[in-house]
Amino acid sequence: MILEKYTSNWIKNFTDIQREIEPSLDGIDYSIEHVGSTSVPHLDSKPIIDIDIIYSDTSDFEKIKARLEKLGYYHNGNQGIQDRDVFKRNGKLANTILDTIKHHLYVCPIDSKALERHILSRNFLRKNEWARVKYQQMKYDLADQANQDRKAYATLKELYSNDFIDSIIEEEKIYHV
Repeated sequence: MILEKYTSNWIKNFTDIQREIEPSLDGIDYSIEHVGSTSVPHLDSKPIIDIDIIYSDTSDFEKIKARLEKLGYYHNGNQGIQDRDVFKRNGKLANTILDTIKHHLYVCPIDSKALERHILSRNFLRKNEWARVKYQQMKYDLADQANQDRKAYATLKELYSNDFIDSIIEEEKIYHV
């Protein structure tokens, strides 16, 4: 199965990863957010922790990049999404936590649209059970359409979830004004 039932272990996994990363970023002004489906209580998901490292001073990106590289990550570009840089494990420097907990690591400036999308959708899904249930059902339907194939699921999710996420982001913006 692509999707797994929600578990509070995902919160612990995020915290464990955060604890491993934070010492490397000492002296830099940043914050770390748990985003994506694993950050929403009771939302079934692929068991991959999505993490955003957020910075406000543009000169801090190169410092963060260098420190993450020393921790065993490599910069994988923005993968087509502006102001959201992707970092992946390089396999050269072993770390029990970072190498065993599946995660996606992103680095975003504070004014990033991708970051805003992550935070607004996460917050809306946390606050609105109807939206969480609807989103979860959509994910299960897409997994079935994809015959539980991860690549096919990712393609379908990209196609169909954007409209849903866009609509809840608009609602979140309206309620936050």
